[in-house]
Amino acid sequence: MTNDHQNNKLFRFLEWEVYQNAQSTFVIVLKVVKKLSPDLRYTLGNQIIKSALSVILNIAEGSGRVTDKEMNRFFDIAIGSTNETIAGLDSLVKTGFINKDEFNELFERYKSISRQLGGFKKKLS
Repeated sequence: MTNDHQNNKLFRFLEWEVYQNAQSTFVIVLKVVKKLSPDLRYTLGNQIIKSALSVILNIAEGSGRVTDKEMNRFFDIAIGSTNETIAGLDSLVKTGFINKDEFNELFERYKSISRQLGGFKKKLS
């Protein structure tokens, strides 16, 4: 077995589209939060970053679990973190700190990520 094949099996989440989508969406979240005023960046912005990162980390952690039940638990947490991220971004758009276009792009991305995770969960059930 080659090292590349072993690494792909060990860190299989790196190949998953849902993981890659969560990573690329996280980059956009960081850019949005960076534009906030310092007081918001370190309060609500920090919470949004944490929840967006939680999506990524729970996908990765779930991929390393032995049983489908364990993996599903981490995917449930990741889905919850997409909801938390959207709620934080919704607060920013409702108060005028980000524009509707920025919100809509992230909303559509997280909707897709949630659906992808839901698809994973169905396959595991």
